[in-house]
Amino acid sequence: MIVLFALYLVLFLAGFYLLGLAFTVSAFQGLIFAAGILVISLAVGLLFHTQSRRS
Repeated sequence: MIVLFALYLVLFLAGFYLLGLAFTVSAFQGLIFAAGILVISLAVGLLFHTQSRRS
């Protein structure tokens, strides 16, 4: 349970980091921003997916 929470938290924060990084790099801003959105979506999706199976 703690390991899954740590995984969700790391993915969620990495997504926010990628969103912020997109504004500071000089190339591939759109790809980095899109990757950030996808990583955040993955974190939230995994959280909901694993929580629905435990109930």
